[in-house]
Amino acid sequence: MKILLPNAKEMNTNLDPQAFQTLQPASQQVLESLLTMTKEDLAKFYKIKLDKAQLEWDRWQRIASGQAKTYPAWQLYDGLMYRYMKRTDLTEAEVDYLRKNAFITTGFYGVINVFDLISPHRLDFQGSLKVAGKSLKQFWRQQFDQVIGDDEYFVSLMSSEFEAVFSPSVQARMIKLIFMEEKNGQRKIHSTISKKGRGRFLSLMAEKNVETIDQIKTLSIDGFVYQADLSKEQELVFVRPATN
Repeated sequence: MKILLPNAKEMNTNLDPQAFQTLQPASQQVLESLLTMTKEDLAKFYKIKLDKAQLEWDRWQRIASGQAKTYPAWQLYDGLMYRYMKRTDLTEAEVDYLRKNAFITTGFYGVINVFDLISPHRLDFQGSLKVAGKSLKQFWRQQFDQVIGDDEYFVSLMSSEFEAVFSPSVQARMIKLIFMEEKNGQRKIHSTISKKGRGRFLSLMAEKNVETIDQIKTLSIDGFVYQADLSKEQELVFVRPATN
């Protein structure tokens, strides 16, 4: 059962680095498009200030020259969802589960395993980057679809931005996990709560060696419990009472 995650803007490079990894042809094509941009272009592209764009320009230059260090993807990415995963002191069984099932969707490397080595970079699917005459989503769609292959279903812990890269026929096999809080009879989805829940849930799935949708429904983490009456075939809803 494949479980797909989004990448993250936040990164932690306070890790033991490894040597640069040669880029796959598709990533090289994306890089070539990015290298046509000046620092000013990147500031507009990322919607950030020029000093921040300088950092991103430097990163792309280091990747282009083969001087960039690499780190395990899910250790390098350090957004909220990743910080709520169990990423140290894993059992052998948990490592095996994640190698088999957990993948990260990225705009630069395509779909990669959580343990794959990557270099620090920033790229998502919200910008207007063109690669080989296509939008970034269209450029990666075939590779994203191929990762799913003929699987009957896969689990999405992604945001809609990343889910939209897949073709409609593949999206039809996507099982989404929805985390909601209930207060005064009202149920709401909060971005922060959802990100924390997704991270914790992935770790629980690895711990319990979850391989089926029925097994997912039995899981409970941080007070989130599956609600059959709120769920749909492609959306599994987990609700917990608000803490305040």
